[in-house]
Amino acid sequence: MTIKKGDTLPQATLLQMDEDGPKQVALADKLENRKVVIFGLPGAYTGTCSTAHVPSFMITIDDFKAKGVDEIICVAVNDPFVMKAWGDSTRAIETGITMLADAESEFTTAIGMNFSAPPVGFVNRSKRYSMLVDNGVVTILNAESNPGECDISAGETLLEAME
Repeated sequence: MTIKKGDTLPQATLLQMDEDGPKQVALADKLENRKVVIFGLPGAYTGTCSTAHVPSFMITIDDFKAKGVDEIICVAVNDPFVMKAWGDSTRAIETGITMLADAESEFTTAIGMNFSAPPVGFVNRSKRYSMLVDNGVVTILNAESNPGECDISAGETLLEAME
């Protein structure tokens, strides 16, 4: 079942790199009593993800913070080493975006946002989406119908939906 507005996000443990290596991050700890933006995308270093989706949140991060957003989280079905390297190369981490790996697609599958495209090596990857989550509850969900597009799920579109 695909997550929808009004649903509570499921419990999930994601991975993040820190100076000591990969560490587990309980998503619930990131969401409790906080307003958080989560955006998911097919994969690190892929075209639209690198040229449009991540940058759309980098350029709007200050506007989100002005609207009371505590954190912006990027989730992809990649390992934490790749997410860290990609976050560094795009400067997303430096900008303030949290890069979390859903290495086995558990969270992505649990919220019904998984898809596969074996001819290009994508198995159980994430569809492209963005959501505003308030204390664990989805208040806005913008999902693309095509993973190659980044209009509905862009930072600017989510920001406008908050007004």
